Amino acid sequence: MARDGAPGALFKCHGSGVRANLVRAAGNAAARRASDGTMKTVLAALLAALACACAMAAEPAIPLPPSWALAAVDEALPPPRAPRPDVTREIEEGKSYAIPAAEIVGFDFLLNQFDRHFVGDEYRSNLRSIRRNLHSSWVVDRDPFLVNQLGHPYQGSMYHGFARASGLGYWEAAGYTFLGSAMWEIAGETTTPSRNDQITTGIGGTFLGEALFRMANLILEHDGLPPTWREIAAAATSPPVGFSRLAFGERFRPIFPSRDPIYFTRLQVGFSGSAGPTDTGVSTTKLQRGELLADFSIDYGLPGKRDYEYTRPFDYFNLQATASSANGFENVMTRGLLLGRTYNEGERLRGIWGLYGNYDYIAPQTYRISTTGLSLGTTGELRLADAIALQGSLLGGVGYAAAGTIRSADENDFHYGLAPQALAAMRLVFGTRAAIDVTAREYYVSRVGASQRGGHENIARADAAFTWRVRGPHAVSIKYLGNRRDANFPDIGGRRQQRQTIGIFYTYLGHDRFGAFDWR
Repeated sequence: MARDGAPGALFKCHGSGVRANLVRAAGNAAARRASDGTMKTVLAALLAALACACAMAAEPAIPLPPSWALAAVDEALPPPRAPRPDVTREIEEGKSYAIPAAEIVGFDFLLNQFDRHFVGDEYRSNLRSIRRNLHSSWVVDRDPFLVNQLGHPYQGSMYHGFARASGLGYWEAAGYTFLGSAMWEIAGETTTPSRNDQITTGIGGTFLGEALFRMANLILEHDGLPPTWREIAAAATSPPVGFSRLAFGERFRPIFPSRDPIYFTRLQVGFSGSAGPTDTGVSTTKLQRGELLADFSIDYGLPGKRDYEYTRPFDYFNLQATASSANGFENVMTRGLLLGRTYNEGERLRGIWGLYGNYDYIAPQTYRISTTGLSLGTTGELRLADAIALQGSLLGGVGYAAAGTIRSADENDFHYGLAPQALAAMRLVFGTRAAIDVTAREYYVSRVGASQRGGHENIARADAAFTWRVRGPHAVSIKYLGNRRDANFPDIGGRRQQRQTIGIFYTYLGHDRFGAFDWR
């Protein structure tokens, strides 16, 4: 299977009369391992279903046309939904500590059996290899970037989902995820346990897993789809949720209460091409100047609603995932509030601040970076006028990152290090008609941590978009994206890689249009 690319994914949504067909995203490297191919295919399908399901479930109160053409629909925002009963007590009474433990052991066993038969000898673990790993010092492994930085976090999200779907709280599920990862490192592989995998799987997996768990339950809460379609969409988003509801019947049927958060979903499909000069550094593959993109994002728990409380981890979170015809997975990023408090200033400002956890995977055609980190920051909304609102997040912290060039034939050409990181994301909302989004990220991957080559990297990414709502949930967006990587290593010296693109997209807006909530 291809190491440097990702297999195609056919995105197809059916529900409430909406259909979206996205083009297959083909990989760009020769096949090397069957397991990587299987993993990429599964991940692509799940993220596609995730985007599809959330877009379908996002706006149940507005009748949609029989096709996704720009047809006339009700212009009004959906009316407030009746509050749902809080089933927290029922979930607490039905929770189990033994069931998720058995599910994680069973999942690891099946995964190990598949890998040892179809991948390689490093998965032929036995009692001898387990004893050796139990007494070994943990190291930094050199597995391919996609496996370590996307496959392992998704594996961790499965552990987290099993625990959450069995009624356990976030922190209890985080413990199961960390222990499940350690069990795999010791018993699932014959190679020496790696601390980088433990971080991405055991910690990054909880951040990704909680976002997927919340989204699956949000789908189950909505009445805009028939029950069968809700179950399928929720299971595609978080397979452990679907498995627990199917396998254990009424015991795990209560839906995790979202407490009716303000949320904003957006699905975009379009074309993007290079704009301005491009410098890819030393390149062994040809840069594709144009690419088809499919992007899904959700902001969950936006500030402003008076009766919504941030008492549970990830009561606020953001998730974004983008598939590209040029490079498979362009990004998967999530950040969520772990611990925090609300604040307000009169009738114009509402916000939250505290400790955030983030998992980022970013791999445009020039460089690649992935980080699992913690940040202090804030998310808020400022009312500038009756119909104009400014939403945004400001975060600063540190993560454990892997980074390197993607313009190389070597999938293992990357290094690790502690990475100070910063994020600034702003959205200016003009009523229900238009919005301007601007986001900037920066990572400084230092030589501190697991880097053996020395050196450092500074990676910056900025994007801006203007979205105009044409009618109902249908909109058009123009997007700019800039990526830059400055690297300096003793063996190769300094190197800069940069690229700018601009594109046009069909945008399907969900729920409350742009997420602005008038609390006044």
